[in-house]
Amino acid sequence: MARLTLRPHNHFFSSPIYAHKQPFLSVYTIFPHHHQNPLIKSRVKCSASGTERVRESKKLPPKDPIEDPKPQLPIPEVLSTETGFEQNWPPWKNIPQRYKLIGATSLAFVICNMDKVNLSIAIIPMSHQFGWSSSVAGLVQSSFFWGYALSQLPGGWLSKIFGGRKVLEIGVFTWSFATALVPLLAGFMPGLIFSRILVGIGEGVSPSAATDLIARTIPVKERSRAVGFVFGGLSLGSVMGLLLAPPIIETFNWESVFYLFGLLGVGWFVGFQFLNEEEVSYKGNEISTSHKSENATKEELGSSLKEIPWKSFFQSPAVWAMIYTHFCGSWGHYTCLSWLPTYFSEALSLNLTEAAWVSILPPLASIVVTSLASQFADYLITNGVDTTTVRKICQTIAFVAPAICMTLSSVDIGLPPWEIVGILTAGLALSSFALSGLYCTHQDISPEYASILLGITNTVGAVPGIVGVALTGFLLDSTHSWTMSLFVPSIFFYLTGTVVWLAFASSEPQTFRKEDS
Repeated sequence: MARLTLRPHNHFFSSPIYAHKQPFLSVYTIFPHHHQNPLIKSRVKCSASGTERVRESKKLPPKDPIEDPKPQLPIPEVLSTETGFEQNWPPWKNIPQRYKLIGATSLAFVICNMDKVNLSIAIIPMSHQFGWSSSVAGLVQSSFFWGYALSQLPGGWLSKIFGGRKVLEIGVFTWSFATALVPLLAGFMPGLIFSRILVGIGEGVSPSAATDLIARTIPVKERSRAVGFVFGGLSLGSVMGLLLAPPIIETFNWESVFYLFGLLGVGWFVGFQFLNEEEVSYKGNEISTSHKSENATKEELGSSLKEIPWKSFFQSPAVWAMIYTHFCGSWGHYTCLSWLPTYFSEALSLNLTEAAWVSILPPLASIVVTSLASQFADYLITNGVDTTTVRKICQTIAFVAPAICMTLSSVDIGLPPWEIVGILTAGLALSSFALSGLYCTHQDISPEYASILLGITNTVGAVPGIVGVALTGFLLDSTHSWTMSLFVPSIFFYLTGTVVWLAFASSEPQTFRKEDS
């Protein structure tokens, strides 16, 4: 249908530059006015299909044109407001595709940690309802890490074969569906444990998938910010989960937390399908288009697994440095994530409400630190500082800062409770510098195998979630000392991890030879 456009002399809504780029077939028509006023002449712009209809209309008996009683002024060549509106709506239409993918991935990581921490809040009313002991409650919570550890290497391998995007969306749907199953299976312990293992599997493949997506999408000068933005979603997810879960449980019931949080993930999965399926592949300093085959046969999958240079990986000192450093960082992270609320309550004599709010401070501060650290790292790289040097600086800050803060907190120097809370919050927040250190190194040394390398290091990094959390409780029962059970092991791993990282870490691109596998 032809579009009628009145032509005021107004350039506010249109671009004269764009006018030269869009040729239109113009047909002038005289429309009679039904009042006493003179006739006005308007211009109708037709599309190709509209032009055909105009031609068809010429077969009808022509009407005598009504002459305009007054001469008409020339009509200015101005585009309609509709054209400019269509070109700039929606607002994110012209955002580069790689930024849309990174933004969606960060949102997935927000939902990821919301589904991880929801059980830590809901476990209290669940234990009361089902009569669980502390040991049973601990078993339910630790079952997440079983699936998380088991899925690291498969997640990296599948990301290498099918691309990080496909693995990420399947992972999000898996953990979201499993989260919604928790209320239905809570009364059947094997089923409940299975659902939490499934949540761990879905979340376990996501870091490798995101690493593959970043390696294929983001050039090195933007990589620190991309990694910080994506993995920073974990801190935001922890904050949102800890803030939203208690009022939801109080207003409705504990089951509603799992249903609502699971629905968020399913909604993300549906929305992610509307993003352009075309992925971009990072090669050197260029970004070129690449399509991943999704129809690999079993033979191709087996061949791809054999082609991965496993032996070459483990012959690299840089890879071993990443493995041990990841283990050390995870020990401090998981033990503090699990035991700090209890420490705040028992050692610092804070009530449960205060302890809950204080537990939000470290991930909340980490959001700010992550943004600053990524900007700092990319600024140094852009200004010519060697990438390996930048990664070593950032990772050293990430380990030395919490080690110092834990030392100050564990030594009895008469600090009041809120100062100890502030010191620990600062130390754990500064550990987020690792997102511009260790977590960028996988992409730095091998964009092609970045997802598999992260799968290797993250598998080892998941062990403290299983062993470290349980060992902390055992040491606490044996020594009755928070210093010996929580802080001393973490300080040890932070310091030894720093030494290994400074000695062996490298961000230089490495050639992993397939014939060595």
